[in-house]
Amino acid sequence: MLIPLTAMQFSNEVDWSWFDFVIMGVVLLLLGLGISTISKSVKFRHKRYLYYFFIIALFLILWAELAVGVFGSPFAGN
Repeated sequence: MLIPLTAMQFSNEVDWSWFDFVIMGVVLLLLGLGISTISKSVKFRHKRYLYYFFIIALFLILWAELAVGVFGSPFAGN
């Protein structure tokens, strides 16, 4: 989250509000907690990698939706 914060200091093209930082912080926290939970609870390596893939894919889809509105939901970005 330091990249958008730094970019906001030098350019007007990056325009995050405090709410954007809070939402991204929560999303990253949930990603970290999910990966930590999976690594502690799933014993088989193949299942663990599959769950990692799904949680990272979910994160990327949510990130893209919040950034540019890929699916056109009401909480989409620009």
